[in-house]
Amino acid sequence: MGYHGGGWFSYIAHDPKDKPGVSRDVLLRVWGFAQPYIGKIILLLVTILLITGLTLLNPLIFRDLIDNALVNEDQTRLTWLALALVAIPIINGLIGVVQRRTSSEVGEGVIYDLRRALYEHMQKQSLRFFTQTRTGELMSRMNSDVVGAQSAITSTTVTIISNLVSVVGTLIIMFFLEWRLTLLALAVLPGFVFMARRIGVQLRALRRRSMEVSAEMSSTMNETLNVSGALLVKLFGRESREIGRFDEQAGEVRDIGVQSAVISRWFFMGLGIATAIGTALVYWVGGWLVINTETFTIGTIVAFAGYLGQLYGPLSALTNAPVEFARSMVSFERVFEVLDLPIEIDEKPNAIELPSAEGHIEFQAVTFSYEAGEPGLEEVERFRFFGGAGKVKRGKAAEGGEINVERKEAGPALTDLNIDIQPGQLVALVGPSGAGKTTLTYMIPRLYDPTEGIVKIDGHDIRDVTLNSLSNNIGMVTQETYLFYDTVRANLLYANPEASEAEMIAAAKAANIHDFIAGLADGYDTVVGERGYRLSGGERQRIAIARVILKNPRILVLDEATSSLDSLSEALIQEALQRVMEGRTSIVIAHRLSTILAADKILVIEAGNIVERGTHATLIEQDGLYTRLYETQFGER
Repeated sequence: MGYHGGGWFSYIAHDPKDKPGVSRDVLLRVWGFAQPYIGKIILLLVTILLITGLTLLNPLIFRDLIDNALVNEDQTRLTWLALALVAIPIINGLIGVVQRRTSSEVGEGVIYDLRRALYEHMQKQSLRFFTQTRTGELMSRMNSDVVGAQSAITSTTVTIISNLVSVVGTLIIMFFLEWRLTLLALAVLPGFVFMARRIGVQLRALRRRSMEVSAEMSSTMNETLNVSGALLVKLFGRESREIGRFDEQAGEVRDIGVQSAVISRWFFMGLGIATAIGTALVYWVGGWLVINTETFTIGTIVAFAGYLGQLYGPLSALTNAPVEFARSMVSFERVFEVLDLPIEIDEKPNAIELPSAEGHIEFQAVTFSYEAGEPGLEEVERFRFFGGAGKVKRGKAAEGGEINVERKEAGPALTDLNIDIQPGQLVALVGPSGAGKTTLTYMIPRLYDPTEGIVKIDGHDIRDVTLNSLSNNIGMVTQETYLFYDTVRANLLYANPEASEAEMIAAAKAANIHDFIAGLADGYDTVVGERGYRLSGGERQRIAIARVILKNPRILVLDEATSSLDSLSEALIQEALQRVMEGRTSIVIAHRLSTILAADKILVIEAGNIVERGTHATLIEQDGLYTRLYETQFGER
C-alpha cells in the first residue's frame, strides 16, 4: 500500500469515465441533513410556486393588451393591464427576498451542520490519520467542498424545482392557447437535449478534477506558507522549485476553468440557435394562421413568443438536470467520503471513567505494527525535517501528480513489551534513534492502540476507559513544542481554562518562565506568533512545561528536547522538569545524564525490543548496549 499526499483519501477510487448519477444512499444522507429545516423547505417551495405563477401571467397580459385593450380602444383596461405589468415584478421581488432569505437559511444551516460534523469526525481521528493526510486536503474538504454542497441546496436544487414548475405551467398554457404551435415549438427540442447531456457529462468530470487539483494546490500552499515550511524552503533554496510546483497546479486549475467556460458557451450557443429556430417557426406558422383564420390572433402569437423563452431555457436545463444535479452532488460525495473514514481510536459505548490515577502503568505483551507500507512516526518526522532522508522516499506518482511516501517493511515497531511502572517512579527510555521510544510513549494516552497485548493504568485496560478521563490523567511534553497563534495566557490556559490567575502564574514560576513573560511588552497577553516562533526554543519549551503543570496530571510523558538549546535554557528546563516530575509517575525519553542517573528504572530499547533494563549502575556493569550509548552520548559530559 503506497501512501501519497492525499492520505487516507487516496484509497477512494474514481473511474474517470464515470457517468453522472447519484446513489440512493447519498440522497438519503443529504435528506438527513436537510430534515431539520423541513418547515423552511416547504416555505421555499411555496415561494417558488408563487414567483413562477406570477411570471407566467406576463405573456397573457400582453395578449389581452393587444387583442382587447388596443383593438377595442379600452383605456380603463389598458390602465389596469399596465398597472399589472408594474405590480407583478414588485410582488415577485418581495417574494424573491423571502425566497432568498429562506434558501440561505436552509443552505447555511446545512453547511453549519456539515462543517460541524466534519470537524467533530476529524477531531476523533487517530494520530495515524494526521500523519497520513495533508492539512491542505482537510482544509479543502472543510471549505471548498462544503461550500459546493451549499450551492447544491441553495442553487441547483432550487433551480431544478423552479424550472420544473415553469415548464409544466408554460406547457399547460401553451396547449390551451394553440396545441399545434406547441407541438411545433417542441419539435426542435431533441437536438439540444442530446447536446446538453453530452456537455453535462464533460462538465461533471471537469468539476471533480477541478476540486481535486484545487485540494492539491491548497495543500501546497499550506505546506510551504506556514512558518516551518517557509523556513525549510529558504534553508534549502527551493523557492524556484516550489513556485514551479504551485505554478503547475494553479495553471491546471486555470485551464480547467477555461475549458469549462468554453464548453458552457457552446451549450448556450446551441440553446440560442434552437430558441431562434423555434421562435421563427412560431411566427411563421402563427402568422399564416392569423392571415388564413379568424380564430388565431396577433396577441396569441406575441404570447407564444413570450412563452417560448420561458420554455426552452428551463426545458433544456431539465433535460440536463440529472447531470447537473449529479455534478452538484460531487461536493456532498466528497464530504461523505470524510465522514465515512473509520475512527481507529474509538471509545467503547460502555467505557468507564478513569478516576484520579495512582499512576501504575503496565504493558502486557504489547506489540505494535504500522500498516504495511505506512511510515512509522519516527520515519515521518525524519522525512519532514531532513528532506526525505532515511527510509522514506518521495516522488511523483504515475497518475495525477500524487505524492507517494513508501516504507520498506521492517517488521513490528514494538515487539512483546512487558513493562511494570509503579506509582511515582521515574522511568527513562534510552535507545538509538528510531528504536520505538516515541511510539511506546504514544501508546499510554492512546494516540496509538497496540496491535497485540494490553496497556493498563491502575489495573484498567485503557481501551475500557473514556478518552476524556484518560487524557485528564496524562500530561505530555513533546520534542516539537506547538503553540497556537494566540497570547501566552491563552496557550497556558488551554490546559485548564478554569485556572485562576494565581494558578497560572504559579505554574509559570515552577517552569522558570514567569520572569521572562513578565518582561514582555504585553506580559501574559503577548501574542506568540505562528507556532510560537516569536519565542526561542527554550522559551517555548518552558511554556509547554508550564502548560502541563497547570493541567496537573498524575502521569507525565516527557520527551526532553534540550540537546539543541544553550546551557542556560537547558538548565532552566531541567530544573523545571525536576519540579514537575516530583510525586508523579514519569516516563522520560532521556537526552540528559542527570535524568538517567535519577531514574528509578532505565529501559534500553533497540528495534522495538527492550534489550536491557535496570538502574544506571546495574546496566553499566552489564557492559552492553546501554554502556555503549552512555559512553557515546554522555561520556564526555
